[in-house]
Amino acid sequence: MRKIEFTPVASKRDRREFVDLSYRLNGSDPNWVAPLRMEAIELVTPGKNPFFEHATVQQVIARDGGRAVGRISAHIDHLALAQPPEQGMGPGTGNWGLLDAEDEDVAHALIRHAEDWLRDQGMTRVLAPLSMSVWEEPGQLVRGHDHPPTVMMGHQPARYAQWIESSGGYSPTKRLLTYEIDITNDFPPLIQRIVAAGEKNTRIRIRKVDKSRFDEEARLILEILNDAWSDNWGFVPFTEAEIAYAGKKFRPIVFEDLIMIAEYDGEPVAFMMTLPDLNEALAPLKGRLFPFGWAKLLLWLRKPRMRTMRVPLMGVRKRLQASRTASQLAFMMIETIRHEAIRRYGATRGEFGWILEDNQGMVAIADAINGHENRAYVIYEKAL
Repeated sequence: MRKIEFTPVASKRDRREFVDLSYRLNGSDPNWVAPLRMEAIELVTPGKNPFFEHATVQQVIARDGGRAVGRISAHIDHLALAQPPEQGMGPGTGNWGLLDAEDEDVAHALIRHAEDWLRDQGMTRVLAPLSMSVWEEPGQLVRGHDHPPTVMMGHQPARYAQWIESSGGYSPTKRLLTYEIDITNDFPPLIQRIVAAGEKNTRIRIRKVDKSRFDEEARLILEILNDAWSDNWGFVPFTEAEIAYAGKKFRPIVFEDLIMIAEYDGEPVAFMMTLPDLNEALAPLKGRLFPFGWAKLLLWLRKPRMRTMRVPLMGVRKRLQASRTASQLAFMMIETIRHEAIRRYGATRGEFGWILEDNQGMVAIADAINGHENRAYVIYEKAL
């Protein structure tokens, strides 16, 4: 009988092996974009990733006859435990993610191992996959395997969904969607009229972020985000350390004309963050900056030209969300950024996501600007 053994990740060497497994098992997929190894290692390193400051984590490598054949991270986000159960997280909810496996038997063994560890920690329910925070790469890709992901989006083999479902007891609890739009086309006449009316409204101002005040602007955006998303399914607030970490991570790909803040009566009430698709530059590097990748990446960042822009985050303060003003501000920010993306960066395509399938407001906005669903991820639930 086949015996799968598990090695806890405890050292720098272990973490390198944990990360390298993903490159080995996914490298043959033409649509998988290798992350920079330094960032992949940082993600799973205590003291580097501030997620570890409020989470208990066990990462393991599966071995068959001593050979590494898979990996998984089981984790408990203590901030998520404090959230209302009706919002998806709450007491007793643990997670696993970063699953990679050579075959179905290994995948099942890894999932069982993660479940056992979560039970031992007192968890009664699992939401998975989450890699690792809900803000990073949540969900298993179930649609969109035929094209590469945009920056900071997950891409897992289609067979993993089958392996999760066949491991026993897992059922889909949420679908997360991305929407694709051709930004070279003008928006429908109704949206153009809404934008034009907003431009005449003296109470509304749409402005670019000021990168010379980067820390202050980043804090403002994340403060709006924490308010805007606070009632959303799966919400976990950003900590001070995570705000600083996110600012450091995003800074190289922040361009002032691609991130907008909407002010109403002089108060910042909404934002829209757009990122150039860094994956277009990363794909040829195969995860390595040296010997020549660093120079190529710096050259690209100095004057990026790309096909795709991704909108990972946008939000309107909660008190305005039920108003017509909220959608008007969103359309105004989208239209402003659309023009800049075409004019300055040569972009032709936009991607919004992820969006909760039952987020009617955001789905309506995507539909109104002729977006169509191009990727879908599933988060599964199981009682332990």
